[in-house]
Amino acid sequence: MGQPRREQRTGELHDRSHGPSAGGPGPGSASRPPAAGAGFRRISFARAFVRALPALFVVAAMVYDYFTPSEFTAAPLFTAAPLIAAPLYSLRGTVLTGALAVGAVLGVHSLLGIVLQVDAVTETVTVATAAVLAVLLNIVVRRGDERLASVREIAEFAQRAVLPEPAARIDGLDVAARYEAAQEDAFIGGDLYAVQDSPYGVRLIVGDVRGKGMTAVAAVAVVVGAFREAAEQETTLEAVARRLERALTRPGTLHESPDAFEEFTTAVLAEIPHDEDVVRIVNRGHPPPLLLHPDGLIVPLAAEPFALPLGMSELGTWPDRAVQDRFPRGAILLLHTDGLSEARDRRGTFYDPAAWLAGRVFPGPDALLTALSEAVRRHTGGALTDDMALLAVRRF
Repeated sequence: MGQPRREQRTGELHDRSHGPSAGGPGPGSASRPPAAGAGFRRISFARAFVRALPALFVVAAMVYDYFTPSEFTAAPLFTAAPLIAAPLYSLRGTVLTGALAVGAVLGVHSLLGIVLQVDAVTETVTVATAAVLAVLLNIVVRRGDERLASVREIAEFAQRAVLPEPAARIDGLDVAARYEAAQEDAFIGGDLYAVQDSPYGVRLIVGDVRGKGMTAVAAVAVVVGAFREAAEQETTLEAVARRLERALTRPGTLHESPDAFEEFTTAVLAEIPHDEDVVRIVNRGHPPPLLLHPDGLIVPLAAEPFALPLGMSELGTWPDRAVQDRFPRGAILLLHTDGLSEARDRRGTFYDPAAWLAGRVFPGPDALLTALSEAVRRHTGGALTDDMALLAVRRF
């Protein structure tokens, strides 16, 4: 095995280049199917390698400690193993890694016959202390993860409360909705959607509140709440839009602030009567909906006149006027926020949903939203710069 290090106090230092390479492939580097793509394989290999680091550190430390003179110590490598394991492994895995490191130190010292020497005892105590600290660190990290999971659950509950998932079928319509957050782990932001059946037809809204954070979320709650009430009570879509305007501008609302003129909500409202194959649109400064015909024809439903966003009545008033278009059976109506139409690729090119959808036929709204979300992610390289709300309904 070579001469032990404790017998080499005055000898020459051995060449340590024959130790195991820390850069070798870690176990489990092929734990994911190769069909996922080269980028996915690299990520999978990196994760497997990082998780294998504690074991690699222990092995490297044992070789280093055994074959080097006594003035060199592998304590930093031994202590690094459980400390690296703490944020990566479970509590049990961290405890086992710490025990492995301490056991490896004692094993090397036993082979060298120096278990009770001062330097050896100091090294063992150092590694044991690091192992205990790693266990405590793991407990703190796990508690933090539990708190974060609790916060995520609360955020998810808030999303369901403010933006409940619409029923899959409402009065002769297949319905699907989707919210894609630009920020990872964010559940709700300033985009909104709602569907409400009423005596006058199925009414829909998709909107985008200017701003971010809790102020935007509160504005979303105001708009969605006002829409559900107005959609049940008002006889026309224009009257619904006026109710939303009053809800955002009445005294005591979030609109009263030093930046009042900068707070507004773009929105598009739609009404699908129960007994007519038509759709009525009122647009308040929002990207126009798209009507996907059963043969793949795409028709943007641009409303004229193009009115100001909700919450900007201080700048002037324009009478709302609904525009009516045919909504034949088998067609899908797509409402979306600008997170879709303004998504950019690395060259800064905007995503064009109408161009991508032209000529395509989908079995239903849910399939449409799934394909559209995947297409946008591919266009942007997987990272959205703005939240995206999608709402699709099909007349059957």
